[in-house]
Amino acid sequence: MSLRRQKAEWEELGNMDPYWAILADPKRKFGKWNIGEFFTVGDQEIRKVMESTMHLGYPLGRELALDFGCGVGRLTRALAMHFRQCYGVDISESMVAKARELNGSFPNCTFFVNAEENLHLFPDNCFDMIYTNLVLQHLPRKSTIRSYISEFVRTLKQNGLLIFQLLSYIPVRNRLQPRRRLYALLRTLGINERFLYERLGLHPLGINFICPDDVLALLNKTGAKVLRVEVDPNFVSSIRSRIYCVTK
Repeated sequence: MSLRRQKAEWEELGNMDPYWAILADPKRKFGKWNIGEFFTVGDQEIRKVMESTMHLGYPLGRELALDFGCGVGRLTRALAMHFRQCYGVDISESMVAKARELNGSFPNCTFFVNAEENLHLFPDNCFDMIYTNLVLQHLPRKSTIRSYISEFVRTLKQNGLLIFQLLSYIPVRNRLQPRRRLYALLRTLGINERFLYERLGLHPLGINFICPDDVLALLNKTGAKVLRVEVDPNFVSSIRSRIYCVTK
């Protein structure tokens, strides 16, 4: 699937059920997320992340952070409490529009739409910290995931900190993803997206993975320094995930 098609699907999700698309809790599907709770969960996540940075010794600066795959700004505003400025980037215009609406009271949050397989809108060595969680795993092509990881390293400052989560293994039985495939097929036939999502329980969210050895080889090729790789405790099923902490 092309990035262009994925953008169209995330526009649909952003209009139908943006909070669930970002945090896919089955109990919160169909608009059941409480907005206050949604952002509180983001605050708690970033609080733990920033506590871990104290043990890592990075980043050395606290000027500019990037929230990649920001959605409606759940983590952007939380990161903005720790940095002078925080940028949120997302592929979906509907998500970014909602982020700007919900975070208008946070003047140090700025949101961008980026539908390219790169981060060319940002120069080299500009971010003190880059953070992304539950994002790379939804990209349709492994080549796109690799491109973004390389771009993270390029745009990271010397002595900055990159933390990204990525699935490390998906069992064969989980790779077909029939709900996503059927959603995509029926959309090409002109079936309304809300009917597919709300009445048939279909959605376009897919998952992808790269094994840790390949991720580490890519990071080594970019000249990055890997500080820590840990098992993601949020995945307890046969689908496995890793969290990578990187500097340069």
